[in-house]
Amino acid sequence: MKPVAFAFFAAVLVASCGEAPVPTPPKAAGPLATGTAELREVELSLSAEAVVEAVRQSTVSAQVSGRIVDIRFDVGDRVQKGDVIVRIDERAASQAVAASEAQAREAEAAMVNARAQLERTRQLVQQRFVSQAALDKAEADFKAAESRFKATLAGAGAAATERSFSTIIAPYSGVVSVRHVQLGEMASPGKALLTGFDPGSLRVVATVASARVPALQAGAKARIEVPSLGRWVDVRAVTVVPSADPRTHTTQVRLELPPDVAGLVPGVFARAHFVTGRAARLMVPREAVLRRSEVTAVYAVDEKGVSALRQVRLGEAADATGIEILAGLKPGEKVALDPVKAGLAAGPGA
Repeated sequence: MKPVAFAFFAAVLVASCGEAPVPTPPKAAGPLATGTAELREVELSLSAEAVVEAVRQSTVSAQVSGRIVDIRFDVGDRVQKGDVIVRIDERAASQAVAASEAQAREAEAAMVNARAQLERTRQLVQQRFVSQAALDKAEADFKAAESRFKATLAGAGAAATERSFSTIIAPYSGVVSVRHVQLGEMASPGKALLTGFDPGSLRVVATVASARVPALQAGAKARIEVPSLGRWVDVRAVTVVPSADPRTHTTQVRLELPPDVAGLVPGVFARAHFVTGRAARLMVPREAVLRRSEVTAVYAVDEKGVSALRQVRLGEAADATGIEILAGLKPGEKVALDPVKAGLAAGPGA
């Protein structure tokens, strides 16, 4: 029998006998980048879910009625303080201003005439050509004319102020986040036009159990983790709101961020880490941790460079580079910094 045929029949015989195939030995991890599980002193922290919000965020609304004739900014545009952002048709307001100014000029002329009449009456009284009653009447007429002039002047000023409401000006520098109206729509008092916020003044609001508030106040130090950006940000100040929700027994904590933090906008999810002390903890690099559904694991690498999947339990201590391991690793063990590459090197059975 030829050697090839003999090998084929031998393979068929082994398969028919039901013998298990010889397991493939684990592949060497090769040049895997590794980190070390090590004990080091870290800041103990209390974590809480939080959200980014703007300290200065407002919705500009109309104060007069009219058709919107100009919208100069849209969502995402930067606006400087004092810029005109929306204009409302001011023709009716301009007519009201013109009418009020005309009435003011008429009242001014009447007041000037009443003043002149008063002066003439005083001279006639001195010359005893008219009685004191005529002088009293002239004085009363002048005071009435003066009051009418002041009233019409105030009315003209109110009309001018009303007309100025047709031009909407940015109250501070910021970014437009929402546009509530379209060109040509009718505006009415109280109708929202644009919403904006100041990106230079942001804060994070976290909700913490009221029982843990004393520990936060004692530490008075915190950091913000932004998972979507993969960044950690030191906060400038921590303010505990002096009230609690009676239904959830939680308290809000405000954390002020440094000015102009790139990439942060209101509504972004964040985690607040409040420092409560320091202690030695077993830490591994954050990038070494592999999360699959409910399983948390790392690829442990031995002296021969062979990687094997190892399930671990994480703790609460964490910083910008490392995360705490409660179980599954010992100090000094090596872990792969690229779990995907380590998994491919370990093979399908790992």
